[in-house]
Amino acid sequence: MIELIDLGFKHYKDTWDFQKELVEKRIRDEIPDTLIFVEHEPVFTLGRNRDWKNLLFPEDYLRRMGYSLYKVERGGDITYHGPGQLVGYPIFKLNSALAGVKKFVYNVEEALIRTLKRYGIEAYRHEEYTGVFTPQGKIVSIGLAFRKWVSFHGFALNVNNSLDPFKFIIPCGISHIPMVSMSLILGKEVPMRELKKCVYESFLEVFG
Repeated sequence: MIELIDLGFKHYKDTWDFQKELVEKRIRDEIPDTLIFVEHEPVFTLGRNRDWKNLLFPEDYLRRMGYSLYKVERGGDITYHGPGQLVGYPIFKLNSALAGVKKFVYNVEEALIRTLKRYGIEAYRHEEYTGVFTPQGKIVSIGLAFRKWVSFHGFALNVNNSLDPFKFIIPCGISHIPMVSMSLILGKEVPMRELKKCVYESFLEVFG
C-alpha cells in the first residue's frame, strides 16, 4: 500500500518540514509508505555533494531575482524546482542494507521511466549519473536522504516548467547534458492531473 498526498502548490520549506514529520511517523510505523506530490515556488536546492562552482550567479543576485535557496540533506548537487514541475517525495521504509538503497533508487527511476514511456517518450538510465534521461537530455533529477532506513526528498520531473532557470546553475554538476521537459519533447502542455495519476500507478506497479 502506498498512500498518496497531493499538496498542490506548497512552498519548499513548509514541504521540507512536513516530510520530516512524516519520516518520524513512518519510522514508528504510524503511517504506511507515503508518496507526496507537490509543485514549488522557484527555488534552488543544494544537496550534500554540492559544489558551489555549480551555482553560476551570486546568492544575493538570485534572491533579488525571486529565487529561494536551501542547503538540504539529500544526496546530489544543485537543482531547480518551480511551477509546472512535478516533485515527488517518497516516504518509504527500506530494508537496512546498502543494496536496499541502490535498489530503491533504481526503482524510483524505473517508475518514472515507465511513466514517460506511456507518453511515448524514450527514457532510460545513464550509466554514470542518477536520474532519468532521454535522447534530448535529462528529464528527471533524483536526490534522496534516509533516516533510520526511511527515505525522504525524492525526484523532480520536468513537465511544463520553464527551463530558463537552469541557466543559473550547472544542474547536478552535469554541464554537457541539457535539461528537457515533457512539454518540450511532446510539443504540447501535459495535463498535470493525468500525469500524477500515471506516476502514482507506476509507483504502485514497481513498489507494490
